[in-house]
Amino acid sequence: MSSTIEKTIAKLSAEAAKPLQHRLIGIEKESLRVAHDGGLAKTTHPKALGSALTHPYITTDFSEVLLEFVTPPLPSSVQAIDFLEDIHGYVYAHIGEELLWCASMPCIVKGETDIPLAYYGSSNIGRMKTIYRRGLGYRYGRFMQAIAGVHFNYSLDEPFWEWFRQCLGTKDSIQDFRSEYYMNLIRNFLRLAWMIPYLFGASPAICRTFVANDAHTLQRFDDTTLFAPYATSLRMGDIGYQNNQEANSGVKASYDDVTQYVRSLGRAVSTEYTPYRRLGVKEGGEYRQLNANILQIENEYYSTMRPKHRSTGGDMPLAVLKQKGVQYVELRSLDIDIFQNTGVSEEQCCFIEALMIFCLLDDSPTIEFNQWEMIDGNEIKAAHEGRCPNLELNYFGKGRKLKEWGIEVCERMQAVCDLLDRQCDNVMYSSALQKQIEKFNHPDLCPSALILEEMRQNHESFVELVTRHTVQKKDYFMQRSVDAERLKQFEKIAQNSLAEQKCLERTDKLSLDEYIAAYYAQLDDLEA
Repeated sequence: MSSTIEKTIAKLSAEAAKPLQHRLIGIEKESLRVAHDGGLAKTTHPKALGSALTHPYITTDFSEVLLEFVTPPLPSSVQAIDFLEDIHGYVYAHIGEELLWCASMPCIVKGETDIPLAYYGSSNIGRMKTIYRRGLGYRYGRFMQAIAGVHFNYSLDEPFWEWFRQCLGTKDSIQDFRSEYYMNLIRNFLRLAWMIPYLFGASPAICRTFVANDAHTLQRFDDTTLFAPYATSLRMGDIGYQNNQEANSGVKASYDDVTQYVRSLGRAVSTEYTPYRRLGVKEGGEYRQLNANILQIENEYYSTMRPKHRSTGGDMPLAVLKQKGVQYVELRSLDIDIFQNTGVSEEQCCFIEALMIFCLLDDSPTIEFNQWEMIDGNEIKAAHEGRCPNLELNYFGKGRKLKEWGIEVCERMQAVCDLLDRQCDNVMYSSALQKQIEKFNHPDLCPSALILEEMRQNHESFVELVTRHTVQKKDYFMQRSVDAERLKQFEKIAQNSLAEQKCLERTDKLSLDEYIAAYYAQLDDLEA
């Protein structure tokens, strides 16, 4: 452990005000709506759930049948998971016989046309969101967009940043200081990003209908299932959603600082890419994609972790990030854990929070361009063969065993977990850390290994396994009572969101073309 992090931990330990108590955690979880046969639901987004465009907690991702549940930022992972459970219970009460698929990899898909685009109404912002998704389908295929995951949002509140700034004696503004250290966190986390699929990956197998051809290295598990024997997260591997254009177009986000990050993605949103120009932007007056550039919008850039600042309406997130700085970070590489009712556990959240604090406090050199091969390669290797005995990763140009590296990181994290146990009055952090050390010592304890073992023991296909777990979870949520006040809150929000969508549709002043042009005009300020 560096002397810098040791000194900071010592100062935090001596601080009576417990600065690390002041943090916020949010969880976003995607779930496909499916029928009992495992196929995608044929219904539109249920009106009882409100407007997918304006509802703050229940929306859709790529598809009309790919629900996304969003918790507000809350003071602890326990509260975030409890809120997520309430959302699940409310949704199950309004989707009839349909199920919420409890795995990341899609169920039986009969073809691209079986995956309907999400619809957000006739307002300019709603139509723009659907056009963006149409473009994703043309660029990458709709299969890739049907993959679901869990996002973990994390921020430290103002009392921590005030204390930390005074601790380091810097004269930077709070906004600049906060942004600098969030970017430090992200760089360190990216170097260790391979740990997430190894420890929490839960997609070692897929339905064979998900792979359209034989251009893969997966093995046959049974007539309907493909798998990789040591895989942890096929979702995070090279059959999942990646920026396939990176090698050809040269786009790569810079994490040196928030200004460079904004500029690098802004250029990708502004730069035409010939293969996408050939797709065409409009056909018969209808948009096929928002533009023919490397990225339609910055969200198209796939990344394990993003710096974020909450934005509203037609504001471009990059422009808000430049103006207001980093407000929180978003981890995007978590699979849905089929063994957890909400797809994510408190143990997971505690370990991830501790890893983020460790990455925040440790020294964080910039990422040299040639290190991206190491970072990306390690993540894919851990995703495809992470549980392979004696697997070696790229450790700054040298081979190093995954197990050895992982245990070393966990041992360095112990002081952070001890600190969090004390400051957050919860011994779960050290307990969660020990559980991850056990996984490095015993790969058969990883969720990916448990899934394959259960399939073998029960002679189940991937779809049969996930369907069984999905039905069990529906039973749990149908029996779990949701607080009456929370139910009233959800019902009121759903009604208000429908009214808000109608208001947007009535009050649009610009044509769709003008609205899109005004949105992209915000790019002009990013290079300044």
